[in-house]
Amino acid sequence: MTDIRNFIVGEEDTGIRIDKFLSDKMPEFSRSEIQKFEINRTDGKKFKLSDKTKLNDEFSVFVVKKQSDVACDNISQDFDLDILYEDDDIIVIDKPRGVVMYPSAGNKTGTLVQNLLAHTHLSALGGETRPGVVHRLDKDTSGVMVFAKSDAAYRGLVKMFSVHDLTRKYIAFVWGVPTWGGAEITGNIARSSRNRQKMSLVKTGGKPAHTIVNVADVWTRSCISMFRCTLMTGRTHQIRVHLSSHGFPVLCDPLYGREKSHIGSVKDPELLDFLKNHNGQMLHAEILEFVHPITGEKMHFKSRLPEDMMELKDILDNE
Repeated sequence: MTDIRNFIVGEEDTGIRIDKFLSDKMPEFSRSEIQKFEINRTDGKKFKLSDKTKLNDEFSVFVVKKQSDVACDNISQDFDLDILYEDDDIIVIDKPRGVVMYPSAGNKTGTLVQNLLAHTHLSALGGETRPGVVHRLDKDTSGVMVFAKSDAAYRGLVKMFSVHDLTRKYIAFVWGVPTWGGAEITGNIARSSRNRQKMSLVKTGGKPAHTIVNVADVWTRSCISMFRCTLMTGRTHQIRVHLSSHGFPVLCDPLYGREKSHIGSVKDPELLDFLKNHNGQMLHAEILEFVHPITGEKMHFKSRLPEDMMELKDILDNE
């Protein structure tokens, strides 16, 4: 079986080999596997995979599904959707923590996409397992997301996210109290060679990443801060990697949190109980702003802190 995936070259991806560009976009496949797929330019021009990418190049990849892949044919409503906006072309939802984006070998049911399909249709251009998906949040990150319902909206949103012509702001509770009120973090990010589940900062290679950080609150007694982070690029695990690498790992982050080195200093029993028993990093996609891909209307969405992050804030405020 196959599914079709579409990619548009953004500024940060220009000047690299096409097969390298596609392997970066589809890390679950090796470059040799990708070379066996049917790959077309949407403008019909001929090319070689060794050719260099140019800005706004568009490619369609007919992906041969591996046996471990799972189709979205198991549509189910496992939880109530928190819909912030919906029309014929897009749907904006508030994603809960602990929900996987789309089916995979280890998560065949209960995914966000399957629940969306139980409510409405989504653009097939995202592929069989990822219909309508133009960006993603980690399983344990909550907050605002947009999905494409029409093919035209899908193409417009993919291009928007590719060149990052939109605003994405997050709230993170982190270990550490900075001596500054704001900072800009830059540094290329690539998949870790030691742990394929993790990303890491690299001196050479990888993809440029840029995060603007502002301090929203601090609790010096617990050595915990609340940051507001603005994504200037959209890399996998970008905020978690950038903050951790600069000494401010996100609380309860199993991959980058270095929890054991911090939790021993916590004195408050209520805070200690929360940190020991909570699952999922304290990261929330608070704001999403973009221009509607069809109507051209400016869209603004803001998600309130989820209950667990509000609980954490109350504990910190009452220490």
